[in-house]
Formats: sequence, structure tokens, C-alpha cells
Amino acid sequence: MRKTSGAEARLLRLARMQELVYANGPLPLKAAAQALNVTEMTVRRDLAATDAPLSCLGGYVLAATLPASEKYSLDIAGDEHAPNKRLACERAAQFVEEGDCIFVDCGTTMAQFAEALPTGMSLSVVCYSLNVANILSRRPNIQLMLMGGLYNASSATFYSDDAVQYLERLGVNKAFISAGGVQTDRGVSCSNFHEVPVKQAAMRVATERFLVIDESKLGRVRPAFFGPLDGFSQIIVGGAVPPGLRKLFKGMPLLTVPISS
Repeated sequence: MRKTSGAEARLLRLARMQELVYANGPLPLKAAAQALNVTEMTVRRDLAATDAPLSCLGGYVLAATLPASEKYSLDIAGDEHAPNKRLACERAAQFVEEGDCIFVDCGTTMAQFAEALPTGMSLSVVCYSLNVANILSRRPNIQLMLMGGLYNASSATFYSDDAVQYLERLGVNKAFISAGGVQTDRGVSCSNFHEVPVKQAAMRVATERFLVIDESKLGRVRPAFFGPLDGFSQIIVGGAVPPGLRKLFKGMPLLTVPISS
């Protein structure tokens, strides 16, 4: 089911507050409300939920402290489950065709997807992560469109409201999306709230939507939800999925790519 407009508005407000806090440090509650054109009570409600990436303390909005296991670091994530990520990406790249205009999400999985794209194929690619852009910028046959905005170092991504609007004006026909958590009942989630509006916009504009993950993401939950599983044309999973877990995805377009013996 699609998120309500109220839920979407809250996600946008949280993303904007993250931008302000990361750029300027702790933000006075009154200044946050003025920047968002809402009441201070609305800001307090946004921050009161357990999934909020920020907190309110002493009249200031500041970054919430997450357990180490919940923090996302691109450098650490790059070494986790790399073979299974590669399997999923190589299979996902087979869905790309000459002349496609594709959206490529962020994260270490999508960096492997960028590497897996056919070298001789002419493509238009939209992305918002520096590591993906660095790979694709070396491909002379790829027209690269990089979304700008405030830089988030932990995930090497850019975000701004203008960038989301720019994405919605593009003729993307295929979107390749990554996730930190996938559950059949609660949908797909990631670690960073500022990525949510970008992922959702890509899913809205694309004709086909591919979720590309390794098997470790199945059954996990991350703080920021961005969509239901039925929003994807294909769910491509690298690595062996246990039979019990596979049963939960019965009737869904699940495509698994196990390591060959």
C-alpha cells in the first residue's frame, strides 16, 4: 500500500532537518520549525517516533545516536557479502538493454551493478552517489546524469529537494534499487532517511523497478522504510535463500542467483 501524504511529508521534513543538522550542527527547535514552515509541535512529533534519525534535546534538533550495528558505513559495507552482491548485480545487469535510461541507486551493491553493466552498450544513467558516478564516468558510451545537493559522506550520496524534482522530470524506464532490509509484511527499508524521497521518486517514474540485494538483507529491518515489495517488477537476490524464508515470498517475482558449486 502506498504511504499516505502525511507520512511522505514527514519523511521529507526529516530529510530536510538532516541536511540542516549535518551542514550546521545542532539546530534550534524554533529554527527547524521556521525552515519547514510548520509548528514546533509538528517537529517534536516527527522526532518522537523510534525510527527518527534525529532527536530533540534541550530545545535543539541533533543527530540521534544509533547502535554501532545500525550505522551504515560505505567502507564497511563494501566488504560484506561481496560475492552474493556480485551475483545479484550480474543478473540484474542482464535486464538492461541498448538505449535504456536507467536509475542506479546508492550503496556498495549498486557500485557492483555499475561495474556489471555491459561495456559496449549505449545508455543514459541517473545516479546520486559518488562511488557509482566515479565508475560510470569512465564509460564513454554512457550519458551520466548526477543528481546534486548536500553530500552525505557515510553513504557517498547527494540529496536536495531540487534533485528529486529533477529526477521526476526524466524519462527513466528502469530503476535499479538497493535496500538494507527486506520483509514481506513491512516492505523495504534503508539506513538513511534522506535516501527515501530519491528511491520513491525513482520508483514512481520508472516503468520497471528492480530490487537488487544479497540474501543477508531478507528478513532484516532498517530505520527508513521506502516502499512495499509489490512495487517491484523483479526482486533479484544473490546467494542461497533458505527454503523457509523462500516460502514467505511465494507469489512474488523473486529471482534468486545462488553460488554455483
